[in-house]
Formats: sequence, C-alpha cells, structure tokens
Amino acid sequence: MNNILAPTEEAAMESSIFSSAEPTAYDLAQIGTDPQAKAYFESHGLPNLHDAFSVANILHTNRNFNGAAAIYGLAFRMHPRDPGVYPLAQSLLQARLLCLLKGGRRVPQDEIEVLQRLNLPFANYIQGIEAAWRDKDGERALRAIGNAFEEFHTGEEIDSLYLGLVRQYMPGLLDGTALDSSRIPFRVYMYWDQNPPPEIQENFDYHRQIQGLDYQVFNKDHATEWLYQNYGVEARGLFLGARHPAEAADFLRVHIMQLYGGWWLDADIRLRDEESVNFLREQTAQNVLLLTDNGVIHNDFYGSVRNSIIGQDCLLSLYRNCYLHHGLFIAYKTGPGIFNRALSRIAHHSLIGERPNQTIKIYDHIMFDRVIHQFATPYKQRLPSWHTA
Repeated sequence: MNNILAPTEEAAMESSIFSSAEPTAYDLAQIGTDPQAKAYFESHGLPNLHDAFSVANILHTNRNFNGAAAIYGLAFRMHPRDPGVYPLAQSLLQARLLCLLKGGRRVPQDEIEVLQRLNLPFANYIQGIEAAWRDKDGERALRAIGNAFEEFHTGEEIDSLYLGLVRQYMPGLLDGTALDSSRIPFRVYMYWDQNPPPEIQENFDYHRQIQGLDYQVFNKDHATEWLYQNYGVEARGLFLGARHPAEAADFLRVHIMQLYGGWWLDADIRLRDEESVNFLREQTAQNVLLLTDNGVIHNDFYGSVRNSIIGQDCLLSLYRNCYLHHGLFIAYKTGPGIFNRALSRIAHHSLIGERPNQTIKIYDHIMFDRVIHQFATPYKQRLPSWHTA
C-alpha cells in the first residue's frame, strides 16, 4: 500500500489525466489533507477504480475540490475505457473538471478535448459552467450547456446549477404567459400510508380546522383506489411497488396535483400561522415553487393549477425513472429531482424560442422557512437509506 505523503516539493506537482494509473505523490498528498479520505485510504488503499472513486467522492462532499479533482483524475486513469464499466470514464472526467472549476481554476484545454470525444454534452456542460463562473457570461453559458442535463439522472447537480444560472442571468426565461385566468385552488393535500402517529394526526387536525381550506388526506388504501380510478392499473402497480412510503407519497402527489391542482403539503410539515395561510390565498402565479438553500426545489410544499406544465414534465420523468432506474435515490427518482428537471427543460425550451404558457413563481429558502414549520417527528430517526444497495 502506498503511504500518505506530506505536502512536500515532490507532492506539489499535480498529476495529469495523461499520467500512469498509479497514484502520484500529489494524489497522495491531497488525500492526506482530509481526515475522512485519509481514513478510507488507510483502511482500503487505492487498489482499484471503485476505491479511487469512493475517495474522490469523499473529498468532493467535504468541499476539498482540488483533492477531489486529483482523485477523479486518478480514477479516470484507472478506467479501462470499457462502456460497461461504471462509473463511466466520461463521468469521472466531467467530475474532475467540474471540481477544478469549483476550486477556482480553469480547465485544461487538452482535457476538454478528451471529454468532447467521450461525450460532447458533458464537455458543453463544463464549458458552459466555466463561461458563467469565470467569465460571468450567463447567456453564453446557458447556450453552451444547451440540454446537456438530459445526459444525467434527474436530481443530479447539473439541474440545480442550471436553475441557478437561469435565475442569476436570465430569469425571464421562466416568465410565462398564461393561456387562461386559472389560479391555484385554496386546497391542500397530504398523505400518510396508515396508522398516523400522534404528532402526524395532530398536524392533520391543525390543517383541517383552517377556515375555508379545502383539505384532504390520503392513506394507502384510498390512494391505491384513487390512482386506479383516475390513472389505471399501471399507476396503481407502480404506487404499490414503491420501496418506501416516502417514494409512494412522491408518486401520488404529482398525480393528484396534476388532476386537481392546489397545494401539496407533506404530513410532517405545517403552515406556520395565519400569514402562511394567506400566502396560499394570495398567490397569483399558476405554479409556485420554493427552493432549498442549495437550489433544489421543495416537493414537500408546492402549488399548481391542474394540468400544470411542470407537473406534466414531472410525470414524464416519474414514469421513466420507475421503469428504467428502479434503484435510483428516491430524491432523484421520484422526489425533488423530477421538479428541477422540469424547470431545466422549461428554461431550455424558452431559450430556444418556446416560452412557457403558464406563469411560474419561484421563492428562495428564506420564504420557505417563513411559511413552513418543520416540526420534530420521531419516525424520521428510523428512516432507511434513500437508496437501495
């Protein structure tokens, strides 16, 4: 096993994707700067692609971008260039170049050329991000990226980065012109599969008492029959095949909202007060979405008219993921990821000349916290991993 090196003069020379498949002094020094990555290395070493990828992901998650770029590069050098070996070579190189940009550096032109040969949309994505982050040219960035997000699973980082660029540089892309005067109904839907614990039942009772609010709670039996009656045996089967109640709720919410319109509220969150209730009443846009602090759409609380353009696209991704990517992270497969992808597509269509025919309003995470109270629920401590092994 190689030893971790101190950041000596030898280790200061960065490795290239054109180096050998062995860890360089620079690679090992980068691992040594991160306690979690160092612990993994000392336990597993770097004997294969999987271990290099795991270490790179640790460094990336811990925001050690230069280190992550180096080890993604090592993983790329280890890759046999076989299209049946995952992660794919182009994914490793794309991750490396993105981490270089996150670390405030330019991407090497010769590496971009390699990525272009492996996967042109990935290279377009990297060049677009560089145009935005380094050159502050948002329109060129969005046009360079194009619809490169289609090469990625819903929910991956490209969608939140793309939305961030739209909101910063070209927010008008999401300005739609309504074909009708419909507004979001003053109506709230929730779901709990069966036997709600006391804090959830209390939350149901709280919302049921709001004056004038059309309020409905679905349970598993009701949802199963409702899906069959309104969408057929296929929808019912996918709902019943969900891996976890959270995935089932994700599946159900898009169908309910698309048919009826209104507001979706997860059972473990609450409208804070009368001002929060008025927030629902006062919205004039036909689609109202709220963001997390890292640019991800909240699917636990949002509003739309029936036949929403966002909901329509969410259904497309939902069924595709259920059939083709059954084991995907729930947040990517059925959760917020499908909403971020819908906005990516709408903005891209707008950029190339097809403006949305409904109105859209997006609020930041500060507004979410003003409107929504996320109260403590013991069951959250018992949730399984959001993905299958």
